[in-house]
Amino acid sequence: MLTDVPHKLRVIITGTTGMVGEGVLHECLQHPMVEAVLIVNRRPLGVAHPKLKEVIHADFYDITPIEDELKGYNACFFCLGVSSVGMKEPDYYKLTYTLTLGFAAVLARLNPNMTFEYISGASTDSTEKGRMMWARVKGKTENDLMKLPFKKVYNFRPGYLHPTPGMKNTNKYYKYITWLYPILKWVAPNTVSKLSELGLAMINAACYGYNKQLLEVKDINKLAEKKPGDNNYI
Repeated sequence: MLTDVPHKLRVIITGTTGMVGEGVLHECLQHPMVEAVLIVNRRPLGVAHPKLKEVIHADFYDITPIEDELKGYNACFFCLGVSSVGMKEPDYYKLTYTLTLGFAAVLARLNPNMTFEYISGASTDSTEKGRMMWARVKGKTENDLMKLPFKKVYNFRPGYLHPTPGMKNTNKYYKYITWLYPILKWVAPNTVSKLSELGLAMINAACYGYNKQLLEVKDINKLAEKKPGDNNYI
C-alpha cells in the first residue's frame, strides 16, 4: 500500500558496526521523518546523537532479556549479515536464517504494527532450490520473514553499494574499486546504488509503503528519490 501521509519513524537498526548498517544509520540520523533510533550491537559503536539509543547485547539468538527495550518502535532495518565465503551451509544457515527469523519473530510479537526491512542481496533465490548456497538461504529467509505478522515486510536486494564518504566501517577493499562506480552507473545502472540511496529507500518504504516486497536495485534507486506527492517512482 502506498500513502502520501507519512508517519514519523521510530527505528531499530541492527548491524551498525558493519558498512551497510553504519551507512543506513547515518541516513536515519539526518532524516526529518526519523524521530528515534535504537541500535542493537554486540559491542559499542561509539556514536552519540540526540536521536540515538544503543543497547549492547551479546547473544542475538536470544533477545528476550532486552524485550522491554525493543517495545514502541514502528520500523526495523535489519542490516546484520555475514559473507558466505568459506562457510559451510549449516553455519551460514544458522547465522543468516536462524538468527534473523528469531530476532524478527520477537519484534513481530512486541510490535505488530512494525514494518520490517531486511537487507538481502541481488540474485537471491526465492525458489530456495538454486545452485548457490547463499542465495537459497537468503531466499528462504526472505520467504519466511514475509509470513510473520508484521504490518509489512520489505526485502532489499542491493547489488554493488558505493560507500558513503567518512564512514569508519567501509570495507578496506573498496578503496581499490570505487573508481568503477561512474562506469557501472553508466553501462549498468540497475546493478549499482549509493549506500546513501539504500538508506533513503528504506526510510521511504517505511514512511510511504511500496508496491513490491522484493526490491531489486532499480526499485531501490527509484524509491530513494520518493518525495511527498510524487508517485512516479512506482
